[in-house]
Amino acid sequence: MAALAAGERRGRQHKDVQVTFRLPESFSRILKTQKKFRRLVESSLLRLPEKVGPHQKRRPLVPKPILTDVTGFGSNPGRLGMKLFVPRRLPAKPALVVILHGCGQTPESLDIASGFSKLAAQRGFLLLYPQQREANNAQRCFNWFRPSAVARDRGEVMSIRQMIDHACRRHRVDRSRVYVAGLSAGGALTAALLASYPNLFSGVAIFAGMPYGAARDAISAMRAMKSGIARSPADWGNFVRAVSPAQKTWPHVSIWQGTRDRVVHPGNAEASASQWLDVIGMKAAMGRSVKKPWGTLVRWHRKSQRQVSFYSLQGFGHGLPVRSSKRKTGRASDPYVLDAGISGPNELMRLWGLERPASIL
Repeated sequence: MAALAAGERRGRQHKDVQVTFRLPESFSRILKTQKKFRRLVESSLLRLPEKVGPHQKRRPLVPKPILTDVTGFGSNPGRLGMKLFVPRRLPAKPALVVILHGCGQTPESLDIASGFSKLAAQRGFLLLYPQQREANNAQRCFNWFRPSAVARDRGEVMSIRQMIDHACRRHRVDRSRVYVAGLSAGGALTAALLASYPNLFSGVAIFAGMPYGAARDAISAMRAMKSGIARSPADWGNFVRAVSPAQKTWPHVSIWQGTRDRVVHPGNAEASASQWLDVIGMKAAMGRSVKKPWGTLVRWHRKSQRQVSFYSLQGFGHGLPVRSSKRKTGRASDPYVLDAGISGPNELMRLWGLERPASIL
């Protein structure tokens, strides 16, 4: 019995040993199966849509248009920033478009919402965004109401003039095709640029801006924006003639204003139109008015040449008009780029003759 019991104990020990060694072997097979299955899943999920041979290169991702910072463009008395967009393909002598943002905006927010850089890439022109700094103005408004900022060859207008000269030299810009547009405070500073440097531009656009000389400090600026200022056309024109008394020819000026603008009173757009008409030597009664689905367009021509255009957008608020679209990417990030029945950027391309050149088709 003792021998039998000992044999049974040895048998049980032997069986236990066999079980001990079988478990890891079975578990190992499970792990191998799981790894193999995982590799199959990963390879199917990560498979490229098209085969890339050993001598083929994958197509690089095309980066979205971006604005680059430019420094060293001049003495920069206005302490502004300079942003530039240079398309990958440019004609030999490209045009230059300068865009001035409004309060609370940045060049990036305005560009993404308006699509100016996309137009620049399609049509082959250089795009320049002057940028206001919070150190100059807490709301990032251009200081159009400070005499020191808008005096010829001083302050912010001089900084922008230096940016334009720098871009023209560096990229061999056609100086007969330099254009400027501004929104709100940027529109008011655009008027100051035109008054100081009329020979610099071939086309000017003022969106929801102010006439030149409307204010001399922040308090008078707020009052003028809210209610407008009653002055005669000659009085408005005298502000410009005081800066450029010998100027005889002026570029085409387009003025844009919404009838429901609660930031800049629509009367300021009428004052702007009367200012530039007086400078050019034309009367308001000489204009031709045309009704449009989006509002009213009044145009003044002399010898078949456009002189002033006034776009009055019915029911439009304070901002840059862009044509309504199902795709509104980027507009939510900039509350001052608004859907309308007309696209301001596209209309400027037409007014300024910025068609897609054959050299970059």
